[in-house]
Amino acid sequence: MKKQSRSFRNVSENPCNMCMPLGGIIAFKGIQGSMTLLHGSQGCATYMRRTISEHYSEPIDVASSSLNEKGTVFGGEANLKKGLENVCLLYQPRIIGVLTTCLAETIGEDIQRITADYKLEKQRPELPIINVPTPGYGGSHSEGYWHTVKKITAGLAKETPKHSKLNLIIPHISAADIRELKRLLRLMTIEFTLLPDYSDTLDAPYAETYQKIPSGGTSIEDIATMPGAPATIELGITVEEGVSPGKYLENEFGVPLYRLPLPVGIENTNLFFHTLKEITGKEIPEEIQRERGRLLDGMFDSHKHNFQGKAVIFGEPEQVFSATKLCLENGVTPKIMATGSRTRKIDQLLAEELKKFEHVDQETVILSDTDFSIIMEKCRQMGVNLAIGHSEGKILTEREGISLVRYGFPVHDRVGGQRLLSVGYQGTLIFLDRITNTLLENKYKNYRARMFEKYYPLPSPAECELKAR
Repeated sequence: MKKQSRSFRNVSENPCNMCMPLGGIIAFKGIQGSMTLLHGSQGCATYMRRTISEHYSEPIDVASSSLNEKGTVFGGEANLKKGLENVCLLYQPRIIGVLTTCLAETIGEDIQRITADYKLEKQRPELPIINVPTPGYGGSHSEGYWHTVKKITAGLAKETPKHSKLNLIIPHISAADIRELKRLLRLMTIEFTLLPDYSDTLDAPYAETYQKIPSGGTSIEDIATMPGAPATIELGITVEEGVSPGKYLENEFGVPLYRLPLPVGIENTNLFFHTLKEITGKEIPEEIQRERGRLLDGMFDSHKHNFQGKAVIFGEPEQVFSATKLCLENGVTPKIMATGSRTRKIDQLLAEELKKFEHVDQETVILSDTDFSIIMEKCRQMGVNLAIGHSEGKILTEREGISLVRYGFPVHDRVGGQRLLSVGYQGTLIFLDRITNTLLENKYKNYRARMFEKYYPLPSPAECELKAR
């Protein structure tokens, strides 16, 4: 196995990730009654609103302090305070998240002091304002997401009496995946606090009247009581401990932490349910057992088709790890695993998994902090015929003819990215069917042409010239 990074390059061509504050916006969308303000230029807020809206097909409101040339030189304190006041007057939020951009961080804005002064001046002492430094150069949208979830947890969690509600902290997954996780927990009759929960705020039912702040999300009250939980399950094994909300709850309040991979694939999903059983003592219901059986049956059905798959898997670290595990379980060879994030934990975790498959381990490449120019070059070298990842990977289809199974964020060239289901036994089977059917489509689209070329090869230019004479 070869590990490679992009640290020797000074620029990124067609990056494999979005910028840090975008992940922070999504995290705040999972908090009930929240509104986000971006301290930076108007263009940054517009770009992020557009990207999120294209994926989730929902109107996305993100306020901006509209930092301009004057604010850059003399400081943007007045802009930020005015922006906060406008947000309060127009939206009447229960909580405000203030995220910074490259510009605000570069000029050294002290947002902690500015927001504290604002609350004092406007006599809003009870309004929670969560400040999160998220410069674009500080990491990818995945890192921005986790930084924000930790800041929300640290800002709202309080010492509280012990109770029976389990904490479940999730990475950036689809709204359909969140709803599936909640369905499975309810089937097991487990009380829980899920953080963050944007399954309704970013995938809302149709409504006659527009709501400035959509209903739904994890309540402030539930977050405040997370320290009293019997345990925390954090679906984030690639997350560094310094930005882990679950680790914060363990260190500060003694809440036992179980860090698990996304329940995608048979082994990861088994682990998820066995952990739930270990924490709560509750048996896995018959309905879930039957879903597991259907997945196993589907694995038998698809395995014979998957051996020809040579995949490049890219996106956010948790999705890359889970999709790689799914491929290894079902006969698809993961040739390249790539992420635009800077975490090195995924390199270690993938290396451990690949060692279990000696024939695969010698022929794989792991790329961290990478972009699509490098990914595409490696795909050519390694004979990849399948891509699994978000819509930016369509460049692999356009330039190299590699079919793309859309997974993760963003999906902006197809509808329904927010409804792609991948977690649990049921979601895994749906995801596996999509992978296998993509390989079958390639086979039936190309095999006749390959057979014709094998038995009736086209004459060379020289032969054509001789015949013409």
